[in-house]
Amino acid sequence: MKLGTLRKERNRGDARTPVTTFTEQNNLMTIRKSYASTMLVLALLIGLAVPGWAKEKPKYEIKFASLAPEGSTWQNYMRELDKEVREATNGEVGFKIYAGGVQGDEPDVLRKIRFGQLHAAGFTGNGLGEVLPSIRLLELPFFYNNIDELDYITQKFTPFYDQEFRDKGFVLLGWAEVGNIYFFSTKPVSNLRQLKELNVWVWQGDPLPTALFDALNISPVPLSVPEVLTGLQTGMIEAVYSSPVATISLQWFTRVNYMNTSPLTVSMGAVLMSKKMFDKMPPDYQEIVLTRSREKMRALTLESRIENDQGIKEMERAGIKMVEPPSSEEMASYEKELGETLRQRLTGQLYSQELLDSVKVELKKYRANGGQ
Repeated sequence: MKLGTLRKERNRGDARTPVTTFTEQNNLMTIRKSYASTMLVLALLIGLAVPGWAKEKPKYEIKFASLAPEGSTWQNYMRELDKEVREATNGEVGFKIYAGGVQGDEPDVLRKIRFGQLHAAGFTGNGLGEVLPSIRLLELPFFYNNIDELDYITQKFTPFYDQEFRDKGFVLLGWAEVGNIYFFSTKPVSNLRQLKELNVWVWQGDPLPTALFDALNISPVPLSVPEVLTGLQTGMIEAVYSSPVATISLQWFTRVNYMNTSPLTVSMGAVLMSKKMFDKMPPDYQEIVLTRSREKMRALTLESRIENDQGIKEMERAGIKMVEPPSSEEMASYEKELGETLRQRLTGQLYSQELLDSVKVELKKYRANGGQ
């Protein structure tokens, strides 16, 4: 008689006489001993399979925060990075991850890093710009013709930005692009006039979209990211701008009905770490963290681009209607007049004329060489 059979019978409340013969009792004892021995061996094997350092707090524990929800691709990549870093340092370096904005909006996280309560975080351009305003040059609307141009400029100016961040007390662990930014709304928006008729959200304290809306003569409603969903639910705001993946992850897509298919710009992102915490680690550990992070963030960026394209299809299947962009003539006008107005308005506020000119020169070279 098998142990599983005995349990099934007892679970059914079998009224037959319990095991009473010597043979049956002996068989049952043998099965129990065998079962216990098997469980002991499995426990030992599991214990041997998990390194001792995996169960302990790392000597250099990097407290990391992000607005990205748990289970998102962003956080999955961070979990993978944490695992790789722990393995490469024999458990001496690891990340403690706070996902889903539990540490607050990006300004809150930055403040906590400066106070030493956190050590690193994933930021969008808004948070990056709080540290280094000139980074917003990588996000200018109507400036880059395609993603290849942005990749080229980002790579070309990474050494510059890397040093600039270090001068501000941060280490750039890697770029993590958020993706193309689109308008999502409760009512269809195919032109500027329709957008002006809606209550448009702007990320509170973010100078780049604030300047854009100012140039468009739009008075937006400033809210932090955690407040946006409630704002959509209550009707306080009727239009938001975001990447498709972020719109889905933050559940904003459940409260909008339309998406304008013309991207406004590309939102940059990056992982920054406190230089004070970074400098506490030995040089070989610094190299491991920096190298693995940049590799992982580049892979994340490439996957995010695919996921953003998939996200548009998913939202369309969910019932969100795609709104055609303005005519090519109207778009050309935006790119020429509004784009130039915005660039000049932000010169001296976010970046210098010298830096803007340097980027323009590199873009001109890149375009002249056929995008190579």
